Amino acid sequence: MVLPLSAATRPRIPAPLPAALPAPLTPAALATAYEANREDAAEAARMAAADGDVSRAAADRALASPSRRLLRFDARGDGQVTEVFGDLTHATRIAVLVPGSDTTLDTYARFHTAAESLYRRLAQETREQPGTRTAVIAWLGYRTPATISTTVLTPGRAGQAGPHLREFIRELRTLTAPGPAAVALLCHSYGTVVCARAAPALTGLGVTDIALVGSPGTGADSAADLHTSARIWAARGADDWIAEVPHLRAGLFGTTVGLGADPVSASFGARVFAAGPGGHSDYFTPGSASLANLARIVLGETTEVTRA
Repeated sequence: MVLPLSAATRPRIPAPLPAALPAPLTPAALATAYEANREDAAEAARMAAADGDVSRAAADRALASPSRRLLRFDARGDGQVTEVFGDLTHATRIAVLVPGSDTTLDTYARFHTAAESLYRRLAQETREQPGTRTAVIAWLGYRTPATISTTVLTPGRAGQAGPHLREFIRELRTLTAPGPAAVALLCHSYGTVVCARAAPALTGLGVTDIALVGSPGTGADSAADLHTSARIWAARGADDWIAEVPHLRAGLFGTTVGLGADPVSASFGARVFAAGPGGHSDYFTPGSASLANLARIVLGETTEVTRA
């Protein structure tokens, strides 16, 4: 087995500490949290600009826009951000997007675009459904591995991220009124490994569905091994290079290398849905089969999902 070289570490970027927020967060405190995190993003932009990092300054400045709803923001290192699309407090159905490798503050715009695309599709689908209110959350709540690195071949980062994802889902239950919303986890690429690690601890937290798209493997041999009450879905675009990744898992120098079974294989046991001809970054492309099916999963319209 040949391992790629680790990606170079980015030089440290000056950044403020995350904003101090009320704990625990409540629906009444959301507006305060959004404003505090926007102010923190504006300060991060000023600090990055003063340090000469034009790219990071621009990314931070975009997140400081008055239109952005940042539930969490941390500009230190590669950065982390949790962004809300829609009215979280009154949502009856929530989609939480979990990204894969190479998603940082510097590349966050791509992740934002994916979440925004899903939110617009959901708004279109529910225009005639006054009782259904949706929100989408882009959860960059962990340090993603680099695509060209040894880290991306192991479940290590996912093991660290899983508990944070679980705590975030638990927090969501206190942020919707009058009662908890139904939650769908939409997990992309290495994010599918994160969702798989969190899955056993999500029972009872309102997670109805977990969708694995563009997955290199989850570290589990089957959907049943995720030990969750949520429905497990999987899809892969016809032009997704992830299909060429060997679905192996082996011990090497005291660690586990490889992410195991292919989630779209019949033996894995997920509900495989159509994703169309797209590539690895196309699952949330407007007008695509994958986006339409992901929206149906979020809305609980499981019989309308087109199977592969």
